[in-house]
Amino acid sequence: MNLKTIQLFLILLLLSSCASEESSTKFIGKFNIEKDLFLAHFDCKTDVDDLHSVAGVATMLSNPRFTKVKYHAVAGAYGIQEGLYVPANELFDGAFGNNWSDAHLDFDKALTKVTTLVSETLAKNGNIWIADAGQSDFSAAVIRNIRDNYPSIETNRRINVVQHSDWNESVTDSINLNYVKSNSSYHKIPDGNATGNGTPGFRSSKNINWQNQISNPKLIKVWTTAIEIANKYNGKEGRYNNSAIAEGGLDFSDVSETCWIFGFGSIMDAEQFFEEFGSNSNE
Repeated sequence: MNLKTIQLFLILLLLSSCASEESSTKFIGKFNIEKDLFLAHFDCKTDVDDLHSVAGVATMLSNPRFTKVKYHAVAGAYGIQEGLYVPANELFDGAFGNNWSDAHLDFDKALTKVTTLVSETLAKNGNIWIADAGQSDFSAAVIRNIRDNYPSIETNRRINVVQHSDWNESVTDSINLNYVKSNSSYHKIPDGNATGNGTPGFRSSKNINWQNQISNPKLIKVWTTAIEIANKYNGKEGRYNNSAIAEGGLDFSDVSETCWIFGFGSIMDAEQFFEEFGSNSNE
C-alpha cells in the first residue's frame, strides 16, 4: 500500500468517524432531537401517581441533555375507568409551561392542538413518540385524525405508542385500544411499578430523599406541588388509594415509558433516577 493510498484511507476513515458521531448526536435513545415530537399523555384519573409522573417527566426534560427535545403534554387523557379526576393545572403549568393541553376541560380543543403538532412534525419527516401514562383513548383520537386527514402517512411506522400497564390497557375502550395497536407502532413494555423486569421501577413506599439531588428551584417547586396535590386527593372522595404514596413514598411508575423512549431503560429505581437526572448531577 503506497503513501497516497494510506492517506486516502485515513481521510475516508476520519470522514466516516465524523459522520457516525454527527448521526449519533441526533438521537437520545430512539428519539431524533432534530425531527421528532414527544407526547406525554396523563389520565390523572383516579390514581394520583400521574402527578408524581408529571414531576418525573419534567425532571428529565429539564436535564441539559433534553434541551432540544420538542414535546407536549396532555392532562385528562383517560379511558373508561370509574372514579373522580384529579385536578392539577397548577402542576402542569409549572412542569410544562405553555406546552400542555387540558383534555379534561376541553377534549376537542386539546385534540385539535395535538393533531396540529403531530401533523406538522410528520410533514417535516419527524416521528411521534407517545408515552401513554394512562389509557390510549386520546392517542386513538389523534391517530384517527391523522389517518383521516393525511391517509398517505404510514402511521404504523411513524407514530409510536408506549404502554407499560396491563391495567391501563384494561380500562381503555377496547375499540380504541385495538385501533391504536393496529394503526401505530405499539410498544408494550414491562410494568414500571416493579424493579428487575427490564424497565425501571419507580414505585416505592419508602421515603426517597430527592431533595439531595434536585437544586433547580423550578423542579423543587414542581415536585413539592406534585406531592402536595397527590397527598390532598389520594384516596379521597372514592379515588384510588395509592398505598405507596400514603406511606410517604413516591410513585412515578409511568415515567418508565419515557425512560424507554430516550434510552434510559437500564435505570433500576427512583434513587438511580434522581442520581441520573437530578440537577446536581450536571453541575
